[in-house]
Amino acid sequence: MQSSESFTPLVVLELVSDTKEEAVSWLLQRIRDKQQNGGAELLVEQLGPGVGVQEKQNPNLFLIGASLQRLLSGAEDVGLFKEFSDGSMRSFTCANKQNFKDFQGDGDGFLSMAECQYIIKHELDTLRAKDETHIPGYTQAKLYPGKSIIRRLLSKGIMVQMFPLHEKEELKRLSFSWFKKVKLSLQPLDDIRHYFGEGQALYFGFLEYFTFALIPMALIGIPYYLFDFEDYNKYVVFAVFNVIWCTVILELWKRFSASLAYRWGTLSRKKAFEEPRPGFHGALGFNPVTGRKEPLYPNAKRQLRVYCVSVPFVLLCLYLSLYVMMIYFQMEGWALSLHDENPSFWTGILLFIPSIIYAVVIEIMNLIYRYAAEFLTEWENHRLESSYQNHLVLKVLVFNFFNCFASLFYIAFVMQDMALLRQSLATLLITSQILNQFMEAFLPYWLQRRRNKKMIRKVKKKTTLEDKAMPLEEQVRLEADMSTYLGTFDDYLELFLLFGYVSLFSCVYPLAAVLVVLNNITEVYSDAFKMCRVFKRPFSDPASNIGVWQLAFEAMSVIAVVTNCALIGMSPQVKAYFPESEMQLILWTVAIEHSLLALKFILTFLIPDVPKPIQIQLARLEFESLEALKKKKMLETSELSKGFH
Repeated sequence: MQSSESFTPLVVLELVSDTKEEAVSWLLQRIRDKQQNGGAELLVEQLGPGVGVQEKQNPNLFLIGASLQRLLSGAEDVGLFKEFSDGSMRSFTCANKQNFKDFQGDGDGFLSMAECQYIIKHELDTLRAKDETHIPGYTQAKLYPGKSIIRRLLSKGIMVQMFPLHEKEELKRLSFSWFKKVKLSLQPLDDIRHYFGEGQALYFGFLEYFTFALIPMALIGIPYYLFDFEDYNKYVVFAVFNVIWCTVILELWKRFSASLAYRWGTLSRKKAFEEPRPGFHGALGFNPVTGRKEPLYPNAKRQLRVYCVSVPFVLLCLYLSLYVMMIYFQMEGWALSLHDENPSFWTGILLFIPSIIYAVVIEIMNLIYRYAAEFLTEWENHRLESSYQNHLVLKVLVFNFFNCFASLFYIAFVMQDMALLRQSLATLLITSQILNQFMEAFLPYWLQRRRNKKMIRKVKKKTTLEDKAMPLEEQVRLEADMSTYLGTFDDYLELFLLFGYVSLFSCVYPLAAVLVVLNNITEVYSDAFKMCRVFKRPFSDPASNIGVWQLAFEAMSVIAVVTNCALIGMSPQVKAYFPESEMQLILWTVAIEHSLLALKFILTFLIPDVPKPIQIQLARLEFESLEALKKKKMLETSELSKGFH
């Protein structure tokens, strides 16, 4: 099976161990076939048996690579942007390859490993059935012309997984500069992007940016907390600062992320045409856009599922969450009455117990709900991955927001008990941070250690030195066993909730920002550690911004304006201005809140999303490509007219 040229394995494809022989050889043939014959024209070979082979090892692991020429034409297919000789970012084309900045000789080292892996994934995803009616040996796995083969293998459970390989040396360098040495410096975002892709790097960029944005808040918060602890009346200034801060940091982040995306060449990159997601099913029909057969599912049916099942289910969950909250308030009342009867050290501690239990219950409910939301969104049968993600994010955000903040809103605006609000906020924030760190860093690390030990024991029998390079077979099998990284969803969700704790109520508990800064610093280390040590390498995702999360954070900042205004309106010193009329106070509060919202939208409008120099660069490229088109047309017409004479 050895191919004529040796190649660098980039991607691993794993099929179930009992895959039928004819299916395997057909798939490999299709992957190797020339492009004009409908193949992917990639190089593929089977992974040899590893060290100290056991019977239960899966033989069906395949290494996939590609020739340089194939990768370059693939880069043109996916519309990769690279730096041009004049410093601007342009769409890569093979015809124009010599004019790109880092292109030397035959172009070896021009594409990063992550880009090569992304290209291979794209080529495999777009490998389509020709005239086969089913996968050889599996009559139930139907195929039709134009069906993506990889998606069918996945949905029928013949293919276990496809993942990109880690690059040991580069990973060592990256983890050293990123989290190995404890130091106060920025993260190596360009290196992260080079190794993990843009989507990942944007998340870490956002995490870092958010942490820095919190520092002014933390600096104001500490003296506030120390000197004005008993005096609730002083929080008005802080609330006003909160309102302005939320808006400004989100707007400035848009600019920062645009300049990152421009530097990485994803800002003006054309969106790839979205294929139906692997789980999508329906009656076979004809897609007028691509001219291919694909499953169709009536939109009306999907809307029915969304509005008649999903929405009532979410509302039911919200009701349950309220019910749990009421139980918490009963416990709180019980603890208070015990403490009032005979105050002692132990009843003082007992006061914090209900909040801690409630915080743990909130985390557990969020987790259970998350599974339910994924199941429901899957069942709604969305055609595109992006609409699936949007529906999932919406479901999860609404519930998590409600679950985490309902009790705080109730204490602030119904009970109007600022001391209890401060205590609840502190307990919720600290407990959820401790739980998150445990779930995110220690648990995966510990599981991984157990797995690795088993594997390394097998390898140690053959290799004496630990530092000797692990043979390729072992590296591949070790990585195949690692946990799969599920994307940045949970990480953004956690940041979203922390942003909520800070922007909604931190005027009452000024230390919130300090706690979140500390949490984010450990978060950088634990996330970096996870990415480099615990998980399989994810395929890079050419993102140009943080997507639907930008909207989520902006929605939160609008709610923050309303909350902070209401808190200001309820403060004793503002109430003192309106001794006789409650109505006037409410009207004034609403008026101020409206004008602040107006100010917020004006700010959004005034601060441009893309910095000026980058706007000019983009416009210039647009202009040049139009000019080039005109020239080409003129040349063609002159050729034609010559032909006539």
